[in-house]
Amino acid sequence: MNAVALHRSPWVRARSRLACVLIFVSLALPSAAFAQALNMINGDVTQKITLSDLRAISDTTFTLYDPYQGRDVEMRGIAFRRFLVDQFGDVPPALHFVAWDDYEVTLEGWDDPSWYLITTEDGDPLTIRTRGPVRLVERDYNEQGDRDVENLRDFNDWIWMIRSIEAKW
Repeated sequence: MNAVALHRSPWVRARSRLACVLIFVSLALPSAAFAQALNMINGDVTQKITLSDLRAISDTTFTLYDPYQGRDVEMRGIAFRRFLVDQFGDVPPALHFVAWDDYEVTLEGWDDPSWYLITTEDGDPLTIRTRGPVRLVERDYNEQGDRDVENLRDFNDWIWMIRSIEAKW
C-alpha cells in the first residue's frame, strides 16, 4: 500500500485554524457574554448588579403555578418594589425593560407588593434557556380572580430574560 502525504499551504492551515477558533468562540461566547449582570439605569448613571449579588439578596421563596410551564414551581427572588426603592430611592412612575432577546417594553404601576424579581427556580439559578437570568412575575395573581391560567395573554406583563431596567421619571 502506498501512502501519500497531503501538503497544505500555510494559508490553508491558517484558514483552518481561524475557522476552528471562530467556531469555538461562537459556541463559548453566548454562555460567557450572556447574563453576567443586570443593568440598572437611572438617567445617565448605569449600575451593574452581578447575578451572584442579586441571588444573594433574593430572600423570598414561594411556590406558584406557572401558567407557561403548566405546573407548580418553587421560585426565589426579591420583592420588586423593595428592590426598586433600594436601587432608585423610590418607585419610578414607569420602567423601561430590555430583555436578552432585544424585547423592549415600558410599563407603569410597579408600586404593587405582589411583584417579584425572580433569580432561581426549583433551586436552580435561572438561565437564558429557563427564561432568565432574571424574571419578573406576579406572586398573588389570582387574588382578584381576574386571571385565567389557561389564557396566557393574561400574563403578558410577566417579563423574562431581563437584561436592563431603566427608571423613567
